[in-house]
Amino acid sequence: MPLHFIGLGLNSEKDISINGLETIKKCDIAYLENYTSVLNCKREDLEKFYNKKVILARRSLVESDDNEIIENAKSKNVAFLVVGDPFAATTHIDLYLRAKKEGIKCSVIHNASVVSAVGITGLQVYKFGKTTSIPLENNNIEAPYDVLKGNLGLGLHTLFLLDLNTEEEIFMSVNDAIRYLLKTELKRNEKIFSEKTLCVGCARIGSETQLIKAGTAKELLKYNFGKPVHCLIVPGKLHFMEEEGLKIWM
Repeated sequence: MPLHFIGLGLNSEKDISINGLETIKKCDIAYLENYTSVLNCKREDLEKFYNKKVILARRSLVESDDNEIIENAKSKNVAFLVVGDPFAATTHIDLYLRAKKEGIKCSVIHNASVVSAVGITGLQVYKFGKTTSIPLENNNIEAPYDVLKGNLGLGLHTLFLLDLNTEEEIFMSVNDAIRYLLKTELKRNEKIFSEKTLCVGCARIGSETQLIKAGTAKELLKYNFGKPVHCLIVPGKLHFMEEEGLKIWM
């Protein structure tokens, strides 16, 4: 039986594609990945719209050796629902490969992800360098700073995806991310990031309540971006059209 990887988009239950919706309705079981991101709606909204019970799949369930999702897909039609696009978060390719090795037929239905949605900022998507995540526990973590350094060296923009813990309802904010970069800069003293660095803070991007603010790091630290999910962009070398685009959000 097949295992369907289905992207839900970025906002609500209605962002799913027609293909995705029709596929879910045919499935025996539907799992919702619940640790890399969240929608701006409740699980109950999904269940009502899809007319299907939705099981929350935490990291421990998806990545366990004794995998419930794979075992069910051997005899049932299973949907694995992912906020955004199924493979924008690299963790899901592991489930896909493991299912393939078990001889399970897999299908993928793509959808919008934050990686493409950031184009609304006015920054050109193909000028983004390596994307990186900033974890909630980051006292001794410098890898995101190194990614920024490498991207800026090539004149490329940097997208920081910000960590969350859905079980404890803890979400990293744009402000947290800026404070992390300032703290790491102070430690490294490499003149990569300062309070004067141009930043773009995004909250709930792709939703009806999306909030985008461009300004210096110092200016954005004073701004309340509200509810999750947030991401931070540090632009590299700007084309004049990108400069014009960013003015909308200043």
